[in-house]
Amino acid sequence: MREDIADESVDLIYLDPPFNSKRLYNAFIGNAQWVAFDDTWRWSEAVNDFHEIASDVSMGGTMEGLQTIHGEGPELAYLSYMANRLRECYRVLKPTGSLYLHCDPTMSHSLKLVMDGIFGKRNFRNEIVWKRATSKAKGSQHWPKTWGNNTDTILFYGKGKDARVNPFRKLNFDEITVKFPKVDENGKRYKDDSAHIWSTPGMGARPNLCYTWRGFTNPHPSGWRLSKERLEEEYQNGNFVIRQDGKLERRAYESDYRGEPIGNLWADIDPAMGNERVGFPTQKPVELLKRIVKASSREGDTILDPFCGCGTTIEAAQALNRNWTGIDICVNACEIIEKRLRGSFDIHWSDIEFIGLPRTIDHARTLFNLDAFKFERWAASIVDGMEANTKQVGDKGIDGRGRLAIGKGKFIDIVSQIKGGHTNPGHVQAFDSARRQARADLGIFTCFEDRVTQGMRDTAASTGRFMDVPKVQIYTIEDYFEGRKPEMPSRFNAA
Repeated sequence: MREDIADESVDLIYLDPPFNSKRLYNAFIGNAQWVAFDDTWRWSEAVNDFHEIASDVSMGGTMEGLQTIHGEGPELAYLSYMANRLRECYRVLKPTGSLYLHCDPTMSHSLKLVMDGIFGKRNFRNEIVWKRATSKAKGSQHWPKTWGNNTDTILFYGKGKDARVNPFRKLNFDEITVKFPKVDENGKRYKDDSAHIWSTPGMGARPNLCYTWRGFTNPHPSGWRLSKERLEEEYQNGNFVIRQDGKLERRAYESDYRGEPIGNLWADIDPAMGNERVGFPTQKPVELLKRIVKASSREGDTILDPFCGCGTTIEAAQALNRNWTGIDICVNACEIIEKRLRGSFDIHWSDIEFIGLPRTIDHARTLFNLDAFKFERWAASIVDGMEANTKQVGDKGIDGRGRLAIGKGKFIDIVSQIKGGHTNPGHVQAFDSARRQARADLGIFTCFEDRVTQGMRDTAASTGRFMDVPKVQIYTIEDYFEGRKPEMPSRFNAA
């Protein structure tokens, strides 16, 4: 975001980041199971994030307060990580832009403090509650200690007072015929709204609304609902009618209806199920994102999802004729999104810009020559379940880490090292030492094919085997583009 998205260029941001749930989330691509993300946070890895955001005059007090509440532990690490990214979200939003932050009770209360600090508490609009599941009693002999956890929270903020929102839902044909059952002489649908001609007695005396109009006089001191001038105007527009039986009728026309008001309790959108599921953890339903996109953007606006995962926001934006940008650190997620969009839309892929995601060997070499660290981050994530190390220095020879599920509750730890330039057997040997120091089961040494020597392959083979595969494997960029994957151990029996 900081490098590639301009100031005030985005109309709407939706983000569904990790929740600090302290869980490991798995996903499936075909029959392969991999770790999509590890929602566990460590203070030692977030100190720089904390000091960067705490140095901001507007956020210093907030972060110090959160430090007092949570201490220097995983909660503060998570909040420091999120605060820096939310500050970037604020920067790229237009003055009329909106942000929807999807979270759960784990951190929603503290995230709201962070959002108040960045966006200003006056720009808080709503706390939306989405019912994502129906509570069911657990099959346990122990009496439950909490209420069922079946909702998520979506914090809705505007960047300023002009942030757009249209909190109404259009009715379908069946709903329209029920709500507006009558048809006038011009074929327009309406409902009889005569109950709202007069003010109710409980409203008290209103002398200024007591008058006679076209022979009709208010029946009590509360008077009419409208001023005499407005009443005549509505009569001329056909919204008040004097019927043949001499009675006055007020009509509410379907053509004037803005839609069904939507409150902040969303219990009418089911979780993603059936064919909509793409095997990604924490996947949200398309209808949830369509509601947000429709409410706070217009056709042609730009939508950003900085934690786009399997691409639900992107699919909703594409379906509603919005421009979009999605960001994710996981190459596997990008592959899911590409497959998902190909299956739903007639998209010209030449019109889509891939930033930091090479599409060919030549692209990969170009990325390495332009920015070795970006290349390293990309190459570290091309192996299933791997995430790039965010440190540019002091990484102790480890550029990527991951865990791969190989059975029910069974995982192996993997590390990787990336070399885009010169390589030799000594590099492989040093990487194996780093792997052992990191206590990883497997190591993946990644480079270009023309950098691999027989001596490097011999050194890798000499490191031994873990279960039925080599402990250190050389995996080339060419292997990735040709669909070859590193060898992984046979899965443990589920039992």
